[in-house]
Amino acid sequence: MPTSKPGCPYGVHRVIEPEWVLPQAAWKVDNSPVIWDNEILIDVSTLNIDAASFKQIVSTAKPGATPGEVKEHVAETVLDIVSRRGKMHNPVTGSGGMLLGRVKEFGPKAPRRGAKEGDFVATLVSLSLTPLKVDKIKEVHLDKDQVDIEGTAVLFESGPFAVIPPDFRKTLALAVLDVAGAPAQVARLVGKGDTVVVLGAGGKSGLISLAVAREKVGPDGKVIAVAHSEASTERAKRLGVSDIVLSADARDATGTMMAVLKANGGKKADITINCVSVPGTEMASILCTRDRGKVYFFSMATSFTAAALGAEGVGADVELIIGNGYAENHAEIALDLLRRNKALRAILEEMFPGE
Repeated sequence: MPTSKPGCPYGVHRVIEPEWVLPQAAWKVDNSPVIWDNEILIDVSTLNIDAASFKQIVSTAKPGATPGEVKEHVAETVLDIVSRRGKMHNPVTGSGGMLLGRVKEFGPKAPRRGAKEGDFVATLVSLSLTPLKVDKIKEVHLDKDQVDIEGTAVLFESGPFAVIPPDFRKTLALAVLDVAGAPAQVARLVGKGDTVVVLGAGGKSGLISLAVAREKVGPDGKVIAVAHSEASTERAKRLGVSDIVLSADARDATGTMMAVLKANGGKKADITINCVSVPGTEMASILCTRDRGKVYFFSMATSFTAAALGAEGVGADVELIIGNGYAENHAEIALDLLRRNKALRAILEEMFPGE
């Protein structure tokens, strides 16, 4: 049963240390499943770990580890982080992810937003601020950055969530809603006739960004996809919305810039969108962008210090934009994009199979 105590809309009442900061900035939060009057209790089934965080965790497995050993390492790391912090907040990357679960209980003052107890929902706020208690890890999916668990989570009054629609499989909806900010934000940034470069174009946020950019630039604009691995490059090609698809390592800033210039008649992009899930790609984004152009960092592997000082260091007069995972109606915008873009949906369904 919920406590009768009135909770802070932003969850400050759950912060253990340091005092008075918001939950995302806190080192540790109270993950007790006894909810306050304005909270929602969720029985969690799957954690969708942020791509940068998942890659970092996998990278710390012992050299030569088998897939089974890597899974065990991921499970142990997730349990350790949650036990120490009360939330899935990777202390190295600073990022979290989001979750899928069934609503167990609403506090008497909690907003229902069209949901009822028993509905499957995806939270649209980061695991880095969500009180989480993990009782058991059931499965680690290395190919999807997802972890199936038994546990509970608490959603604050201010935290948006989305009921899983009947025309989407849960695993697909979870993956898409994890990057739901991308289509809404890209649509705001890109205009007709723009040249857009998407780095990390073969991942889920990259593919989504490509699709939206194509819709927005129109027939006079240009979309350039830059992917790294053979598989991600092939996915970008298969989507069929890019004028140019390049294979390059975005950690090589000058090499990536030269590849874009060579393929684009010596011209840089009006807008570069960074969806790469590994560190060290800030300068490639900046060098691929014309003066007074825009760089949108959707990747949580971004160092904003490196981006700001790096732009200054090369004399690049570009607008640096921090990726915001939230935008008004972003869940509906992301799901509607998949409903109308059959090729995008087919690729993502293959990337995220399951129930």
